Amino acid sequence: MLKLLYAPTSPFVRKVMVCAQLCGLRDQIELLDSAANPLRRDARIAAHNPMAKVPTLILPDGQSLYDSRVICEYLASTQSPATLFPSGPQRWHALTLQALGDGLLDAALLARYETVARPPALQFPAWRQAQLGKVQACVATIDAQAATLAVQAPSIGEVAIGCALGYLDFRFPELDWRAAHPEAAAWFARFAALPAMQATIPHEA
Repeated sequence: MLKLLYAPTSPFVRKVMVCAQLCGLRDQIELLDSAANPLRRDARIAAHNPMAKVPTLILPDGQSLYDSRVICEYLASTQSPATLFPSGPQRWHALTLQALGDGLLDAALLARYETVARPPALQFPAWRQAQLGKVQACVATIDAQAATLAVQAPSIGEVAIGCALGYLDFRFPELDWRAAHPEAAAWFARFAALPAMQATIPHEA
């Protein structure tokens, strides 16, 4: 059986779990408790991943896979047809969309850590605003491309973008990203209704 070191609030874990749902592999994954933290290493994760980050997947032979990009492609490689990771020119488009979603998440997480992981005296508001500027630019790009994004039979690109927008709802509701991005909002409303997304809505532990 596959084992996944996870956190219920991690958007990158959600990305893996959405892929597992889409590939019909959810029942083959055991979730292992962990306490991933940017300041405190969890020995349970570090034993399998030197960065001590989630998600980390442990294969039946003991091999560890990380990060979400590698894990998602591994899960998809066990299934046919490979709709999550298409071939040919579509593959590069899907991977670029994944980079867009992951980049949004990277910036959002840095912005969040600036206030929740740093003491007030060490916080750098201009840094946080710069990260949120990246978030806004990513959402604007998603809005411009929304008409081309799939809902049924999504690629890894749509999965990453869907999880990224879901994370903004979860951690940054004050951004009200839908107000200025109606096309992205309309696409996400449809995508978020997929069973794989509904089954992986983040929650506090």
